[in-house]
Amino acid sequence: MANVSKKVSWSGRDRDDEEAAPLLRRTARPGGGTPLLNGDMDPPHPFPKEIPHNEKLLSLKYESLDYDNSENQLFLEEERRINHTAFRTVEIKRWVICALIGILTGLVACFIDIVVENLAGLKYRVIKGNIDKFTEKGGLSFSLLLWATLNAAFVLVGSVIVAFIEPVAAGSGIPQIKCFLNGVKIPHVVRLKTLVIKVSGVILSVVGGLAVGKEGPMIHSGSVIAAGISQGRSTSLKRDFKIFEYFRRDTEKRDFVSAGAAAGVSAAFGAPVGGVLFSLEEGASFWNQFLTWRIFFASMISTFTLNFVLSIYHGNMWDLSSPGLINFGRFDSEKMAYTIHEIPVFIAMGVVGKGCPQLCRDGLWACLTLGSRYIHRPCLQVVEAMLVAAVTATVAFVLIYSSRDCQPLQGGSMSYPLQLFCADGEYNSMAAAFFNTPEKSVVSLFHDPPGSYNPLTLGLFTLVYFFLACWTYGLTVSAGVFIPSLLIGAAWGRLFGISLSYLTGAAIWADPGKYALMGAAAQLGGIVRMTLSLTVIMMEATSNVTYGFPIMLVLMTAKIVGDVFIEGLYDMHIQLQSVPFLHWEAPVTSHSLTARDGCDTPVTCLERRRPSCWTRAGDTASNHNGFPCGCEHPARLQGLILRSQLIVLLKHKVFVERSNMGLVQRRLRLKDFRDAYPRFPPIQSIHVSQDERECTMDLSEFMNPSPYTVPQACIAPPGVQAVPGPGPAAPGGGGQPQSGCRVGDQEGPSQVPPGEGRLGGALAGPDVRPSPAHGGHQCWHPGPSALPPGVTGLSGQTMLPSSGDGEHPAAGWAGGGHRTDPLMGLTLCGRWPPPLESPCARPVSALLVSVSLSPGISCVCDRPTGLSASWEPAAGPAPACLCLRV
Repeated sequence: MANVSKKVSWSGRDRDDEEAAPLLRRTARPGGGTPLLNGDMDPPHPFPKEIPHNEKLLSLKYESLDYDNSENQLFLEEERRINHTAFRTVEIKRWVICALIGILTGLVACFIDIVVENLAGLKYRVIKGNIDKFTEKGGLSFSLLLWATLNAAFVLVGSVIVAFIEPVAAGSGIPQIKCFLNGVKIPHVVRLKTLVIKVSGVILSVVGGLAVGKEGPMIHSGSVIAAGISQGRSTSLKRDFKIFEYFRRDTEKRDFVSAGAAAGVSAAFGAPVGGVLFSLEEGASFWNQFLTWRIFFASMISTFTLNFVLSIYHGNMWDLSSPGLINFGRFDSEKMAYTIHEIPVFIAMGVVGKGCPQLCRDGLWACLTLGSRYIHRPCLQVVEAMLVAAVTATVAFVLIYSSRDCQPLQGGSMSYPLQLFCADGEYNSMAAAFFNTPEKSVVSLFHDPPGSYNPLTLGLFTLVYFFLACWTYGLTVSAGVFIPSLLIGAAWGRLFGISLSYLTGAAIWADPGKYALMGAAAQLGGIVRMTLSLTVIMMEATSNVTYGFPIMLVLMTAKIVGDVFIEGLYDMHIQLQSVPFLHWEAPVTSHSLTARDGCDTPVTCLERRRPSCWTRAGDTASNHNGFPCGCEHPARLQGLILRSQLIVLLKHKVFVERSNMGLVQRRLRLKDFRDAYPRFPPIQSIHVSQDERECTMDLSEFMNPSPYTVPQACIAPPGVQAVPGPGPAAPGGGGQPQSGCRVGDQEGPSQVPPGEGRLGGALAGPDVRPSPAHGGHQCWHPGPSALPPGVTGLSGQTMLPSSGDGEHPAAGWAGGGHRTDPLMGLTLCGRWPPPLESPCARPVSALLVSVSLSPGISCVCDRPTGLSASWEPAAGPAPACLCLRV
């Protein structure tokens, strides 16, 4: 991966700026890569257009994952060798892996919960004893010092291991997992070391008293577990268990990481259905029916494992009363029922409550921006974390000390009740919110009876905890934002309910607990902008379907109103990191952009078989993930090969000369490439002698002969939609174009130098080919003799259907050519049935598309003029054209 920190924008770059120049320069080199720029050159390509009021900066340091199988000769041979029994075995292994993901994620959640409960309990007992002691004697400043010191000590360790050992473990990890599932390669995000630091860091952060939760990091933890288990080995520990070798590729790992994220949500909230919906709504960019069942299975196993182990730990083996790390408790529908008159009030809470999430996001953005701008060194990040921990303890102590809100102590409702200056049998209600873990404070706000908090206490707590949560989110510690958001929302929601009770005095406003629940939903939904999944999570966590409808209304209102102003927290975090994240739809202001506007040149091209053709690729492969392969005369694209494949080929010295001399021991198999996955060695570390640099490497059986394409004139919205599901999810990867340009390389969009970017020729318009294997888009503009790969026999032949003879709509076609139109998904064949070696022989649904003679058929003619013609049946005999239906 290129170690570059420069950012590029969609608005173009200065041609005179050396840093802005393309990283690959088209230099002449004997036997080197062919740029496929033969023929007449087009006029200089203009600067890419700027998206109005929506310009985004993209970092150069990100690459994409290979979210498609490279269907080369080795892959096809392996697939043909697998029989029906072997396929069934692979499917059974997928279910076994999902079960293991659920079990291990549940066990990790149990470990976090047990350790946090014991360490936090020990800390609060020590501080409570000290406060009780010095309340009578005087000298509570020693208690304050003890509280701040203990918090700072725990946070010190938690921040050091994150800042110095694995910085990617900071935060909840949800934005990073979203990017990973979107197709962006985030370094170290799913490594074993990251899991260890994440688990240890979140324990220390929660015990350290920060305004954080342990539920969010469970999503990251589950994803790391899934990525490791599915590979059947540990590259960090250098242990290979020789199992699950078939799944050692990004495509399979992606699906299992989706299951791990869902299992993390399920373990955190005891919501298996909510976990599946979270993975669908916020995580996975690729989905299918079979994946749904496997993810639900992993989620259910995760929550059951957690429930079973915690029930044993709490001495209720057969009770199964701990389905998640946080249990909101059961809301009694009879005592806390809502009426139809309260529906408008709940909607108003979503509207009014949007302001608090808006301020929270603005505060988070300010803290993140200032922190990334001024606090770079790890030692300063550690000092900042300790400072926040000490300030949190100090502010909490001052508010508890100043509060005179004393409430009668009711049984064992308080874990660590602080009496301070209250009478015997009473406790300080401010301490119920601050002097506890955030999860228990949320449950207290939900279920404490009316009158447990006065409005002043709730108002001060909401205001102070809001600023503490904003400051904490930017720290270099492992922490989640779910619980702080719920706690803030529950506080102002309960305050809202108390205010309604004062204003109306009606019985329907009597219990503020339900308003605390609605406020928590509005706050969390307004920050993370989740609707479907969060509705189900709240329903499952409260074990009450009755509140599903008002929760949905609150979440939808908060999201609709919030989207008018700013994106959600996770999108904001991704934007701050300049990650090239591909959203579901293109921006509405991008209709003026075409695929060609995102192309970049020059391009390093390799000939399929030619001496030293790989040398230039070796010189530039540190910056590019894929290279188009083709022949020079005539210039024609024949396939595409990945950087990782080139590395393996160079490592094994797969040269034609060595094979002729009998020096190559065996033919490479897919297993050789999977064994090197995912940590391919840097290409600079592979020793290649001077003599070997003149050797020939045959790429025929290793390259992907059928990359995807979109026309260069395709505007951005349908161009994004045209990228196939298995194709490049994120334009941040190191993809390479086939000839003139590339889209989505890690350099990001840039200008196209004059005279480069396309070939002159007969057929109208270059195609942009998004390579599914590496996140790139290839631009191809063939000349008269450079037909699309595999298209033969077009010249002088009519490609229109005849009178419709035959059983198939395409029957009766003359000629033997074929071509795939990716925008429409059409595979047009020159004759039916097609030859076995033709892509048309594949079971493509597009063959069922009616192509009967009718007006409005667009024909691209194979003749020197290169003109596009519109032909109608009344116009007489059809020209020698390849015709596509509009």
